[in-house]
Amino acid sequence: MTKGAQRRSPSRDRRPHHRRTLLLRLGVAALAGALAFSGCGGKRTDTETGGGGAGESGSTGGRLTIATGNTTGVYYQLGGGLARLIDQNLEGYKATASETGASVQNIQGVVAGTYDVAFSLSDTAQDAVEGTGSFSEPQPVEALARLYPNYTHVLVRTDAGIDSIADMKGKRVSTGSPKSGTEVIAHRLLEDAGLDPASDIKAQRLGLPETQDGMKDGAIDAMFWSGGLPTSGITDLTTSLGDKVELLDLSSSLAGLQEEYGSIYEAGSIPADTYGQAADVPTIVVPNVLVVKKGFDAELAGKLVKLIFDERAALEKVNPAAADITLELARKTDPIPLNEGASKALDDLGAK
Repeated sequence: MTKGAQRRSPSRDRRPHHRRTLLLRLGVAALAGALAFSGCGGKRTDTETGGGGAGESGSTGGRLTIATGNTTGVYYQLGGGLARLIDQNLEGYKATASETGASVQNIQGVVAGTYDVAFSLSDTAQDAVEGTGSFSEPQPVEALARLYPNYTHVLVRTDAGIDSIADMKGKRVSTGSPKSGTEVIAHRLLEDAGLDPASDIKAQRLGLPETQDGMKDGAIDAMFWSGGLPTSGITDLTTSLGDKVELLDLSSSLAGLQEEYGSIYEAGSIPADTYGQAADVPTIVVPNVLVVKKGFDAELAGKLVKLIFDERAALEKVNPAAADITLELARKTDPIPLNEGASKALDDLGAK
């Protein structure tokens, strides 16, 4: 098999119980989205206060802004859930979860003071602290904790003739929102397959909701998405399109990404029942981290970390991906340094 080639995952043997399972998952996702939305304020406006203020003014109270991601992604759901928990448990604080383009934009916003706390993929955060990739110089960010893993989804329409990432040449491909972690890994996978993202594909730099629409109406042939399991937008696509779409096996791309970017990329698989596939689909996994600007108030950082682990069950109700937020892995944020207060809180919680 040549570099970048992928095996097509079997997805056509759909059974009736898969359909019932998916419809149930859609209902659960809709409920989770409604719960999360109560803590989401959409795009942040100039009339909102905060934007780094909490990290600078101490832990006596104020407004906290949380940078998340696309509205049908896990960041947005869990960010809304975290905002609700802050409102309910941290006296004096009011939190807002904002829709964003995700990782790169989130880190830029934290550094600029637009947001206080942000979700990010670890590969993007690694680029930020090293001043590589999307960042021209090292960025002053630190981590509160490692979160759940993101699973790379490469979804293709079965009528597009795409059996591998290399087959995307000349095709209409959504590489994710501009300045998102999805876009970062999409470009890396395309380059590993010998394709130039700027010229070899008809790139559509779209968020997940817009990508869903394009996949449904046939305006997009393939898409990349990096998210937790399940992602409601992917559930919607696999439910509505059925065997007209399938997930690609990415196992043959892992070695190339690890050689180029290190062990931050890991092997994983999307279980068959996540989206009603006929079998588990091998993929590439990258951890998420919760980041703040360097110097963020240590006492408040500790409170946020304790809140996440004390109330993890509540976050799981918003999205099951939160079940993979564990004390065993919480410290593993290298090379992103841990905030001093976050580190102390993890000590108190018994993290390894």
